[in-house]
Amino acid sequence: MEVIPAIDLLEGRCVRLYQGDYDRSQVFDDNPADVAKHWVEQGASRLHVVDLDGAKAGKPVNLDAIAKIAEAVSVPIQVGGGLRDYASVTTLLGIGVQRAILGTIAVEQPQLVADLCGEFPGQILVGIDARNGKVATRGWLETSEVEATALAPQIASMGVAAIIYTDIHRDGTLSGPNLDALRELASVTPVPVIASGGVSSLTDLLSLLALESLGVCGVIVGRALYTGNVSLKEALRAVGPGRWQDIPPDFGSSAFA
Repeated sequence: MEVIPAIDLLEGRCVRLYQGDYDRSQVFDDNPADVAKHWVEQGASRLHVVDLDGAKAGKPVNLDAIAKIAEAVSVPIQVGGGLRDYASVTTLLGIGVQRAILGTIAVEQPQLVADLCGEFPGQILVGIDARNGKVATRGWLETSEVEATALAPQIASMGVAAIIYTDIHRDGTLSGPNLDALRELASVTPVPVIASGGVSSLTDLLSLLALESLGVCGVIVGRALYTGNVSLKEALRAVGPGRWQDIPPDFGSSAFA
């Protein structure tokens, strides 16, 4: 299973939010590129970057910081936050980002998601961020009536490379991943699922291995790395490094049998 360090950007700095609350942020470093280099030195094979300002504004805001991260490291980076039109995605992919993460438009403009998947095969991921099972949008500031388990198979049919599932109530809390929700989501989609939110220990990471056969092939870890609750080197020895992008397209499709 691939362990992917998270770098959340707010006003150009590396921060972590508590349950997605912008008013409850903690600054960890003023130089995100240095943070990125640190995680790569510790063995990260991929980085997960979120433009929190962009998620709120509806368009990328921290492009300069993202470009510096892409320039500073040799591993692939995946970036989300405010990607709600064609131009934003193409701009992001043009500054050294390997994969773009879509969120709000998966609910509001599904045809655009399908078009982007067709134009950039293997480079489009969708983040399904759920609050009590319902998909949250617009930087988690709004909650739709769309069930996460209903959205997952729809976007899988569009050709997304993977789904990132975040339980908002667990995010930034160090309370452990929502295994039941992950199991339910992974069972209804044939594409790889990346878990996000709540990881607090190596025990949490090991618990996710039980879901690997369903297609949960990676895990994003944020606060636990920054607080020292989880050592990236130890995590990689325990559960990784994985390579979900090398998994055949039909991996996990037995869920439909």
